[in-house]
Amino acid sequence: MSDPVLVDIEDGIATLTLNRPDNRNALSDGMSRAIVDAVDDIEASDDVRCLVVTGDEGTFCAGGDVNSMVELMSGQRELHEAVDQIQRVTSRAIQRIAEFPLPTIAKVDGVAYGAGANLAIAADITLASERAKISFGFRQVGLAIDTGTSYFLPRQVGLSKAKELVFTGEMLDAEAAEELGLFNHVFEDDFEAEVEAFIEPIASGPTVALQTSKQLIEQGFGSSLKDALDNEASAQAAVFATDDHEEGATAFMEGREPEFEGQ
Repeated sequence: MSDPVLVDIEDGIATLTLNRPDNRNALSDGMSRAIVDAVDDIEASDDVRCLVVTGDEGTFCAGGDVNSMVELMSGQRELHEAVDQIQRVTSRAIQRIAEFPLPTIAKVDGVAYGAGANLAIAADITLASERAKISFGFRQVGLAIDTGTSYFLPRQVGLSKAKELVFTGEMLDAEAAEELGLFNHVFEDDFEAEVEAFIEPIASGPTVALQTSKQLIEQGFGSSLKDALDNEASAQAAVFATDDHEEGATAFMEGREPEFEGQ
């Protein structure tokens, strides 16, 4: 059996590919555990400056693996124990993407459904092809929302719209998802080339500054202005001492593009 996820690191970009197209890259127990292990390894690498999450063969992620759910629930454990295991493992995979310290990008080509939709919007930026679709359709299988929907979705689209998308289970096409802010950009021409062009300046940017900025934005969301200003002032002192800041300042004075090394 092929590996459930594939990892490729090139030019500072770690690409994590969900690799079970036979079941539409659904988040089985094994797939979720493999995501966590892969992200742990990626974070430990000194060569990585951003993380891209995508799916193989035209599907991003079809959500939870119904077959694995049935298998777990038909075992010897009580129903609540089986459900708890599924939830913990799948949610941990999505949480690992959401809390990755460096910039993260979800590359959605095809369907992102249920837990797969949360995996897509857990990233800092979500890029989509024109055939991409997204739905939080837990209701379709008679389930309440899980895997972070109550956290991610209202922050993206607002409280009322989040309820509508959950209550109806509507499948949004790429254009509608972009209008709501679920997709940052939809690329209609050469998807691979356009995504690569978008990611390159992030991967070649001042890594410490971007990592710190990501942390500050997340801390500042919902905090007071005073706390945000205090956090920024404290963090900037450390970033000011980086080699990339020196290079950026020098390049600015010399009227050229900076060549950041990520340090």
